[in-house]
Amino acid sequence: MKTNNIFEKLSQNPFLKQSFTTLLLRIFGVLLLFGFTLFLTKSYSPKLVGQYDFARSFLLAIGSICLLGFDQSILYFKGKLASKNALEELKIIYTKMVAMLFVTSIIALLIIAIISRDIINNYFSDQEVYSILLKGAAALFFYGIATLNTEIFRALDKLYVAELFRNVIKYIPLIIGSVVLFYFHEETYLVDVFLGGFVLLSIITTVYVFIYFRKLTVIKSAENFSYKEVFLKSYPIAISGMAMFLLMSFDIMFLKKYRNDETVAFYSVGVKIMTIVSVIILTINITFSAKIAEYFSSHNKVELIKILRNSSRLIFGITFPVIVIISIFSEYVLSFFGHQYVAAKEAFLILIIGQGICSAFGSAPVYLNMTGRQHVFQIILIVTVILNFTLNRFLIPEYGMIGAAIAFVSSSFFWNIVSAIIIYKKDRIKIFLH
Repeated sequence: MKTNNIFEKLSQNPFLKQSFTTLLLRIFGVLLLFGFTLFLTKSYSPKLVGQYDFARSFLLAIGSICLLGFDQSILYFKGKLASKNALEELKIIYTKMVAMLFVTSIIALLIIAIISRDIINNYFSDQEVYSILLKGAAALFFYGIATLNTEIFRALDKLYVAELFRNVIKYIPLIIGSVVLFYFHEETYLVDVFLGGFVLLSIITTVYVFIYFRKLTVIKSAENFSYKEVFLKSYPIAISGMAMFLLMSFDIMFLKKYRNDETVAFYSVGVKIMTIVSVIILTINITFSAKIAEYFSSHNKVELIKILRNSSRLIFGITFPVIVIISIFSEYVLSFFGHQYVAAKEAFLILIIGQGICSAFGSAPVYLNMTGRQHVFQIILIVTVILNFTLNRFLIPEYGMIGAAIAFVSSSFFWNIVSAIIIYKKDRIKIFLH
């Protein structure tokens, strides 16, 4: 009977139905990534897995810079144009974003191409790094297009299509390609297949974008955003996203330089398992974010405090048992990917326990973004990036994976506690679990 009531509510409330479907797609995406990681670590050598993770970190970090925040600002422009019934102008803005993305991608490629092969290879003490970076730089435009197109789907209210590409379809070319490589014993081309997948994704998503754009009615509008306006509205929004990508990339880059591909592979598996806990926190924060904004705007402090308290308790209540179980069986969990991956046990425990401590801060970052303090959070993240870079630079050469884990957890704890202090000083609200 209760189950029937749940499905009845979902069918009657489009927002609940959409949120539930989105959550299911994200969970499926995490499980798909988890399954693929398991296949990869079981079938490929740690060296090749490490090269893949290095290329992936490079693409995430540099790709976020080349995108200039377009993947986030497109939703801002959509909201502004929709309010003026001028949604067809989104086509022009999209075209300008693609042009600027092409320029930034070419600049990044030229920078890598100009730098001497020996300088890069000697810096990382690996003769294959230059080739990986050059291929990664060549794929930046296609990665950016695939990412931007996914957000265009969202802007055009094709939410399920956007979530499918974001959480499921983007992994398909890599999964199929890696299986084919393994079957034909050509595993050394893993990075090439990974990067080539974005070429395919960019073509497929662009076809969909043109199909959806053709359905928009074109009417003459007074709105005409220049390249400068598009850039100035986009780049500040990108700061938080770029900071997060850099935080997830510095440790991999320094482990590559001061250790080797195998170490990168071992550490990356621990990070990917940690993302399961991150998904729980993100999902709960997304659920509560709209209400936080609503109660703050209406000056309903009583309800605001209540929902923040419930948020922190729910996040901690769900993540704590998961973290305890994973910590107790950490060696078994890591060995599931291959006996060599147990080498990351100490670093993994630091990461997972650190994530548990940070979960006690509940919705601290979300609160700042939902209450008009985005610029405050951006400053906090910029300082965090500098701190993370410094810690990685000095800890990894001495302590390897453990140093990388300490740097990541310290940085996460820093931005959470600073956010909590600022929130308490400004609004007298305790965001920490209590």
